[in-house]
Amino acid sequence: MIKVKVGLRPIASKINLPTVLKTTILPGDSIERLFIATQVGEIFYIGNGVIRTFLDIRPRILKLGVPGGGYDERGLLGLAFHPEFHYNGLFYLHYSVAGTQGPGALPESFKPDPCDPRTLNLRWINRETQYDHIDTIEEWILQLNGQPQKRRTLLNLRRPFSNHNGVNSLNFSPETGKLVLTTGDGGSGYDPFNLSQDDMEIAGKIIEIDVGKNIYINNPPIVTRFNELPTTIQETLMVMAKGVRNIPGISFQRFYNQYIKYAGNVGQDLVESIFSFVHYKPIPVTQLIQASFMNSEPGKEGFINFGWRGWEGAFPASIIRGCTENPALDEKTIAYYNEAVTLSGSRLQPLTSYFHKDTRPDMFAGTALTGVQAYMGESIPGLTGSVVFTDLARKESQPQVRGALAYTIVRPNGEQNDFSVIQTDYDFGSQSAYYVSLGTNLNQTILYLAVYGSMKVTDFNQGTVFEIIP
Repeated sequence: MIKVKVGLRPIASKINLPTVLKTTILPGDSIERLFIATQVGEIFYIGNGVIRTFLDIRPRILKLGVPGGGYDERGLLGLAFHPEFHYNGLFYLHYSVAGTQGPGALPESFKPDPCDPRTLNLRWINRETQYDHIDTIEEWILQLNGQPQKRRTLLNLRRPFSNHNGVNSLNFSPETGKLVLTTGDGGSGYDPFNLSQDDMEIAGKIIEIDVGKNIYINNPPIVTRFNELPTTIQETLMVMAKGVRNIPGISFQRFYNQYIKYAGNVGQDLVESIFSFVHYKPIPVTQLIQASFMNSEPGKEGFINFGWRGWEGAFPASIIRGCTENPALDEKTIAYYNEAVTLSGSRLQPLTSYFHKDTRPDMFAGTALTGVQAYMGESIPGLTGSVVFTDLARKESQPQVRGALAYTIVRPNGEQNDFSVIQTDYDFGSQSAYYVSLGTNLNQTILYLAVYGSMKVTDFNQGTVFEIIP
């Protein structure tokens, strides 16, 4: 793969932690605008070189950064504009709801012990009292007077832990026209309750929502499982994939008359992975529920399984311990051997992966995947037709933290590929530069990168959004 070098052109600065970068054309407008959603609940857009407020839902957002000292994975997580937004003004939000803080599903941090079956078969009990918070997915409309207004709630989801709620979690599929929701496995570490592989659990899935079915239910129930939903809501949902740990969005790349889908799964301790697939067969939620009721397996040919929690990318999920006799080495023990065996033949293999430790020249040691986007532009020739991704922070970049930008391509034979680091020429000085999100315009010819000076959502106004340029 060729080495690519790019520049970064600042287009917005001194904003709060940018969760989502999207473009759309406002009703009555003719120019594609960049929208920036922040984790604390603001949505801005850039018009005529000026940053303008589109919507501010900060009062609706859970109080962030407590407990935990400022790091948080909740907040405004998803923003998606309807494909016909220019005409109908519809858009969709996913956020953590104010006033819903709970005690969490477990009293302490979790780590499986392969020698103790009790740690391998935990169940999430007392869900109505033992949870962390509630997320909501809502439909909004931009009214004729230019003011956004909430129309309806699509889902209310009770989450067991504060992390792994998805990020850039809402995207419309150009293939089906449906809203795609990525949920994350519910959090903690190692998916303690194996929610990602349970067909009834909403956590750990990629879900298609048919927003064209205008189901109006006042205050939909707060749920964790598909079978707890009213039938009318169940009928709007299809499960596209399971085995998800945490996905920073899904990207669709047109290839002749079909689409390549890209999704990155954030790793546990070992590796970050980017997956790609073209063909899939989503399963209606009503069919999953019926199969569960009949204690049978639904037909799953063409159903996507990313393999978590049995697999972390291309590797069996591992517990990593330091070697007492050689501190330079690590001992790696398979965390869930039986699950790794069960999923070995049915899971999707990653397109590429990068490691939390990597001493190879021209590579990097990553922390967490934060964005995956297809690029179809021609202004950066080395990237045309590739999939670009970002990592939060290169481990070797301390004390001045720097994120990582890299790319890979799909091989014609579909085999796994390596990746190449994209060099940038921007000087961040003594400021930390966490790469927190990646975005693109509607036809995927422009890439946007959001950078933050801290990992804490309580450290304000340290964000800059860049356009990636030749």
